[in-house]
Amino acid sequence: MAVYTQLTAEDLAKLISHYDVGELVSAKGIAEGVSNSNWLIETTGNAGQGGRYILTMYEFRIELEDLPFFLGLLDLLAEKGCPVPATIHDRQGATHRMITNAQGEPKAVAMIEFLPGVSIDHPEPAQARAVGKALAEIQLAAQDYRGRQNQMAYASWKQLTDDCGADGLARIDPALPAIVAGELEFLAANWPEGLAEGVCHTDLFPDNVLMLGDEVSGLIDFYFSCTEFFAYDFAVTHAAWCFADHGRIFRQDIAAALLEGYESVRKLTDAERAALPVLARGAAMRFVSTRAYDWLNTPADALVMRKDPMDFVRRMQFYADKGAAAFGL
Repeated sequence: MAVYTQLTAEDLAKLISHYDVGELVSAKGIAEGVSNSNWLIETTGNAGQGGRYILTMYEFRIELEDLPFFLGLLDLLAEKGCPVPATIHDRQGATHRMITNAQGEPKAVAMIEFLPGVSIDHPEPAQARAVGKALAEIQLAAQDYRGRQNQMAYASWKQLTDDCGADGLARIDPALPAIVAGELEFLAANWPEGLAEGVCHTDLFPDNVLMLGDEVSGLIDFYFSCTEFFAYDFAVTHAAWCFADHGRIFRQDIAAALLEGYESVRKLTDAERAALPVLARGAAMRFVSTRAYDWLNTPADALVMRKDPMDFVRRMQFYADKGAAAFGL
């Protein structure tokens, strides 16, 4: 989450008036994340009861024609009892609306439920176990949902790093151009085929999980969800959760708990287990590519926290060095 586009109080109040949530009380921009503008919205609610919501404006890396997929997925998972925020539909029943920003650009916006809980910076094994379990549960709950192609797969990693250019990558770290070129070559030659797939989250970082104690109270930010290998979804989560100190420390206790929680719901096959080291290198490469591009191209005035791509270079190199041992296999 982030804020790239500024909206006035009048803009927000006019937008909120199209929803049956009462009148706008307050709005606070959210700086975390990288792809969309987001606000925490408080309203008078229905029948005098206050309401809290997340308002999202879609900025980039999301195609507008995919919004019904993302928002419908939230509604489906919420209906099945998964801890996800349901979409707030406007008075005409639409899941999102179009508005024009101050620059005259059309932008899509949507509101979702605000869920209680906090994101964990330093997880404990019990929390990682709960996250692994919740990941498998949403994969199974969405197994009959219509899919969409993964827009952040290998072709996008290469395009983003090509767009950065060798000189741009070298400004981040002198070794980065060679690391990226070598890893992309490896992944192209070794990417697995034929693994079980379905609709996956593919972005389950700690800041996309809300927890109350050791329980998952909310899974959020499904805007990279797509049809993918289930094991790749697990590998993304592994890379996101199992490291500390910006990728310098691997937490074996978290890795073991994450796998235990996942397999308490869905057992990985032998083929998936064998593919995990390559899938994890791909997961890390994805975030190297997006973070490198954002590091070089984020507007100076955007309310957004840039993230160091070298955090995931270190994770990528760890998976290359350790192989199956990184997963306790």
